[in-house]
This record gives sequence, C-alpha cells and structure tokens, in this order.
Amino acid sequence: MKKRVFLIVLDSCGAGQMPDCALFGDADCHTIKRISTSDKFSCENLRKMGLGNIDGLDFLGTVDNPAARVARIAERSMGKDTTIGHWEIAGIVSEVPLPTYPDGFPQSVLDEFTERTGRKVLCNKPYSGTDVIRDYGNEHLRSGDLIVYTSADSVFQIAAHEDIVPIEQLYEYCRIAREILQGEHGVGRVIARPFTGEHPFKRTANRHDFSLEPYGKTVLDAIIEQGKTVYAIGKIYDIFAGRGVTYKTFTHSNKEGMDLSLDALDHNFEGLCFINLVDFDMLYGHRQDIDGYANAFAEFDRWLPSFVEGMRDDDVLIITADHGCDPGDSHTDHTREYIPCIMYGKNIEPANLGTRTTYADIAATIADYLDVDFECPGRSMI
Repeated sequence: MKKRVFLIVLDSCGAGQMPDCALFGDADCHTIKRISTSDKFSCENLRKMGLGNIDGLDFLGTVDNPAARVARIAERSMGKDTTIGHWEIAGIVSEVPLPTYPDGFPQSVLDEFTERTGRKVLCNKPYSGTDVIRDYGNEHLRSGDLIVYTSADSVFQIAAHEDIVPIEQLYEYCRIAREILQGEHGVGRVIARPFTGEHPFKRTANRHDFSLEPYGKTVLDAIIEQGKTVYAIGKIYDIFAGRGVTYKTFTHSNKEGMDLSLDALDHNFEGLCFINLVDFDMLYGHRQDIDGYANAFAEFDRWLPSFVEGMRDDDVLIITADHGCDPGDSHTDHTREYIPCIMYGKNIEPANLGTRTTYADIAATIADYLDVDFECPGRSMI
C-alpha cells in the first residue's frame, strides 16, 4: 500500500511562549491557553489524542492512554512568521531573520514600485489590515494610489479596492513588488489585500501571497525528486513560491480546507498532503478575537473524527502549527511560541516525546516515514 502523510498546520495555534520571546517583542503569550478561557472552546477529540499531555498544555486535561505520539517543538529559526515557520517545518532553519520595516519601506523601494506600476503609494507604515483600509480607504478611492503597509512580520502588503484595482491587476502589482524585493529587501511575503464596499470597507477572500523562494532544499523538493507526490491545500503553494508542489488547491476558509482534506483521502497518491488552515491566524488571532478563535478551534476538533475515519492503514496524520498569534496579548502581531505536534496512525506508537528543539523534526519525520532521502537539521520522531 502507498504511504501517505497528511500534515495539517493550524495556522498560529501556538503552545506557549518560548524563553526568548522578549527578543521578539512578546510577553505573556500562549495562544491555546488564551482561547481555552472562552466558553466557545472545546478539544475533546484532540485531548483523546494527547493534546493535554504535551508539555505546558496539561491545563487541557491529560489522558492515561493517548491515541497519538505528541511533542512540543521549539523554533530554532530567528522569526515568528508564516514563511519562516513553514520553511522550518519543511527542513530549513533560518539563522538570519527576514527583514522587517518598523519605520516603513525605503523611498528607493517605493520609487521603483511607483515607476513600474504607475501608481503612487499611501501609508507605508506598520498597520493592522482592517485599520489601514478604514484610515486610508477613502483616499485610495479618490486618488487610485495603492495602500502599502507592513507589520511586525517580514511582509509588504498592498491593499486596494476591487472596483479601483481589479484582482488580476493587484496580483500583477504584487508580482512587480516581489521582483523588486530581493536580496537586502527580500521580505518573506508580498501580500495582496483586496477590499470592497463603502466605508467601513470589508476585506475579501481574494488575498494572495507571493513568497520568497526557499533558499535551501526542503522535504517537499526531496519527495518530488524521488518520484512521489506533494499535494498542497490552502496557501502552502504560495508559501513555498510554487516549489516542491505537484498539485495545488487554494482555499478561502478553514471549512473549505477541511472539506478538501477529506476529499484528498480519496486520492490515490504516495507522498505528502500539506494543508494550511488560515482562519485561526487571519480572522481571529490578528483581530484579537478570542471567542472566534476558540470557536474555530472547536470546529476543527469536531471535524477531526471524520478525517480519522477515512484514513488508510498506512496513513499518518500530523497536526501542528507554524507560530503563535495570541488573540489576548498586548498587540495584534504573531507571537514567538512553541508549537504542538500530534502524530496519529496505525503505524505510529503513542508516546510523549517532551520538548523538541526544532520544527525541522517534522520534516525529518516525514522523510523517514516516506522512505525519502533528505538531510536537514531535524531528527525523526518515529
């Protein structure tokens, strides 16, 4: 039978602050603990697998005979964003942080961007995505200038009203920015942030990420090189700049991602199905919505048995995260946290592996299980 690994990233579901979190501007951050205070929260199925047995998560309740192999994993890379997190999960440790712009982007970058797009720029500051369209949306409608902003992460974000800048044109502007932002200014992601309506404006689901290409070999590359399949669901294709992906399917919500994950169980492939569920981060973490985050977590937990029931005997499910985004801390940015890791399958013996030192252990585990030759800083957990 063909071996398959289903890797589901619950985007930003961090498992408690790391010892160096203050270096990243964080304190008192613990995404899962924060959302567990909401009456919308539940995790009964994940708890049976052993979520509460993970270091630092015993407040969820431990079980004597967990169904899965579990661990808490530290990030070795110097970052706390989507790109850095996913790259480390795939086997690349980033010793040097990607560039960030707390004072906005240099004028030389903006001048080239304006020259190539024919549009001027508004804002050029770190900003909340919902606040920036509230504060600059009307001016954008009057002038046609593009709203460019950043955050604590390594991102160049372009917001534009869909009636002023059609989606495909906005994507082309992002491609131009991606070409400009290389080398010294090689930000992790250029992100299209379209919105619609009248003030108060509403962001649409047509967001699209244009990532920096990974600067090393990933487990995705290795899987494909050795004749197996990598099936990407959600923004995985974007995060890896299209590299190491055989088939891709984009999503607009957690529900769509979970539905497509169920569909993938029926696909006859050998290799990896890599899934990102982004609503936790995008809709609830950054917007400081504890109840919304907790409810989304509970929805995933209720969905989980339907996925497990469809797994084949040689399938392995890995559930993890890529960073934190505590919806109740002092800011709206990502948080420097450990991530949980749950591994389940008939070939996986339940165990508690304690705290691991790099997300790259996940890449090593996938390569080990799929019998793929791949060297990385991680160690297999099976």
